Amino acid sequence: MGIMALMKQIKQLNSGVKYMLLASLTFAIMGAFAKLASEHMSSLEVVFFRNVFGVVLITYAVYKKPMIHQGGKPFLLFFRGAMGFSALLAYFYNIAHIPLGDAVTFSKTAPIFTAIFAWLFLNEKLSPKAWLAVFVGFMGILLITQPSAVGFTKYDILGIFSGIGAALAYTSVRELRKYYDTRAIVLSFTLVGTIGPIILFVLSKYFYMSELDFMLGEFVMPKGVVWLYVIGLGVLGTFSQYFMTKAYGETKAGIVGAVSYTNIVFAILVGLLLGDALPNLITTCGIVLIVFAGIMVAREK
Repeated sequence: MGIMALMKQIKQLNSGVKYMLLASLTFAIMGAFAKLASEHMSSLEVVFFRNVFGVVLITYAVYKKPMIHQGGKPFLLFFRGAMGFSALLAYFYNIAHIPLGDAVTFSKTAPIFTAIFAWLFLNEKLSPKAWLAVFVGFMGILLITQPSAVGFTKYDILGIFSGIGAALAYTSVRELRKYYDTRAIVLSFTLVGTIGPIILFVLSKYFYMSELDFMLGEFVMPKGVVWLYVIGLGVLGTFSQYFMTKAYGETKAGIVGAVSYTNIVFAILVGLLLGDALPNLITTCGIVLIVFAGIMVAREK
């Protein structure tokens, strides 16, 4: 009886919420594969494999069922791809160097920025309570980053950027869904995320700088079990991106943004399986504040 009641509640969930829950779970598992792959290759190459499999899968889906859409926003489509690619570079670099839960927590600042960008660019209203939520969210970010007297660390800066870049990408999806098939929006991201690394691989041969190791690197052909890692992150990453894009297309940004915080829980659990330590007390308080801020934004939306 309890299982039947639970199934009924799941069926009654908003479709956008369902898609985001699926995206959060697959995204966390993808992060695990990315962390394992990062032990054998640069973060740039991880991003490349994350996207090249996406191009193949989405292209096949389009072949089986051609896209029908209005189009007409190519620059916005490219912007969505470029922002998503840049955010992913920062995100995967952090995954390689800090605990998975921490890296995901940084990226999950995106819904806070999404609410701001939706207000700026999509004319979505933010009430005083929503602004309070944004303030609480930023307090959470400060607790997570714990800046010292010398300022933020490299991981802090890249982590915050991963949230801002993702937020700009998600906000553009809200507009793009009016003109494009969901697969076209995802394909814009995976194409830029495949071509971009190839260009950066070439540049790395001539202009490599250790300070820019988050976006530069040498291509190393995977061997043995590493192929399992890259295939896993590519397939799961594509499904996660598809579910996420569907979520933002189905429901207002604030709602799915709040639900996306479940990704933090999934990531911490997966990280523990990989040997990560639990977040410390201050970081945990920061996570709680960010989740609380997301719930406040969702209620206002």
